[in-house]
Amino acid sequence: MKTTWAKPDIEKKWYLVDAEGKTLGRLASKIAKILMGKNKPIYTPFIDTGDFVVVINADKIHVTGDKLKSKIYYRHSGYLGGLKQRTLEEMLDKKPEEVLRLAVKRMLPKNRLGRKMLKKLKIYASNEHPHAAQQPEKIEL
Repeated sequence: MKTTWAKPDIEKKWYLVDAEGKTLGRLASKIAKILMGKNKPIYTPFIDTGDFVVVINADKIHVTGDKLKSKIYYRHSGYLGGLKQRTLEEMLDKKPEEVLRLAVKRMLPKNRLGRKMLKKLKIYASNEHPHAAQQPEKIEL
């Protein structure tokens, strides 16, 4: 029996996800599956078979436990002593889109293909988005 692989020229769909009241990690894992294409029967690990995902209301995302105060995001400037840190609460105040983007990014492959998949994720803090022309299909995760 011959194994069949997906062709790289697959038609990509657009999905709209409302993040209001959703738990951060559970939502991020489902979005990552859609971006990778694991929700399709033609999934191939080394070909980008995933779809586009538009997320709205990213500032109204929910986390459990004491993560707002205890979860810390680190970044480094590259200079000595250049380690910066922010709590989840500060990140949600300043850049609510970045919290979800980082959660999804860390669930994708760590290579060229993962970077290509992450470009198909569009996150907006408010209820409006500029992708109405693509007619995204609203899905409930």
